[in-house]
Amino acid sequence: MSSEMSFSFTNKVAVITGGASGIGKCIAEHFAKSGATVAVLDMNIEAAANLVKELGHGATAHICDVTDVASIEKAVAEVISEHSKVDILVNSAGIALLDPAEVVKTEDWKLTIDVNLSGTFFMSQHVGQVMLKAGKGKIINLASQAASVALTDHVAYCASKFGVLGVTKVLASEWGGRGICVNSVSPTVVLTDLGKKAWAGEKGEALKKMIPSGRFAEPDEVASAVLFLASDGADMVNGADLVVDGGYTIR
Repeated sequence: MSSEMSFSFTNKVAVITGGASGIGKCIAEHFAKSGATVAVLDMNIEAAANLVKELGHGATAHICDVTDVASIEKAVAEVISEHSKVDILVNSAGIALLDPAEVVKTEDWKLTIDVNLSGTFFMSQHVGQVMLKAGKGKIINLASQAASVALTDHVAYCASKFGVLGVTKVLASEWGGRGICVNSVSPTVVLTDLGKKAWAGEKGEALKKMIPSGRFAEPDEVASAVLFLASDGADMVNGADLVVDGGYTIR
C-alpha cells in the first residue's frame, strides 16, 4: 500500500530527527519526493549519509543525539550553515523499552523520557528559535496511540508520549500567533522492520482484532499525515493530534 500526497515542498527545508531508519526514513523519502531539501539527523551518521545520497535535492546528513542539548545545538547550527533556514521540523526520534511497571529499570525510564519527551522539546526549542526569527514554520511531533490510552507494559513510553502531546499544545499556544504551527501525529503499530518483528504472531493478531480497521499502519500512511500537517493546506491546523490508528483509541 502506498499513499501519495499532491502537496509541493519545493524550496522548503525539512529537518527529520531519527531520519535514517524506520518511520523517520519514510518521512524523509516522502518529503524529498515532494521537492523538499531534507536534513537527516540521526545518531547513525553512516546510515544517514547513505540515505541522503538516495534522496537528492541537496539533502544533508547530520549526527545528532537528541538526549544531548549540545549535540542538538551543533546539528541545528550545521543545518542553518548548510541551508540558511528551517521550514519544517519533524521530531521522529524515539525508543520503546517495555516492561511491567513494577520492574521498570531506572535507566530505562530515564532514557525513554530523555529521548521521546526531552529530545522532542529541546529540538523544538532550538529549531523554534530559528523559526520565530523567520516568522514562520511547521513542527510535527511523533506521538503515539500510547499518548491517549494506557497500554500494558508501556508505562515509561506512555508517560513520554502523553508528555509529547502536552509539549505540542503549549508550543502551539505560545507560537501560533507568531507564524508557527505545532501539531502531532499518533500512529498505532507501524509496519516498519522493527514493528513487523515486535508484533509478529499471536500477539499482533490479538491487537489487530482491537483495531476497528483490522490492521496496523503502513509507514507511508504516517508519512502522508506528517506531510499534510507540514503543508500550506494545514495552515489553520495548530495544536492538533492527528491519530492514525484505525480507530483503536475510540473504543
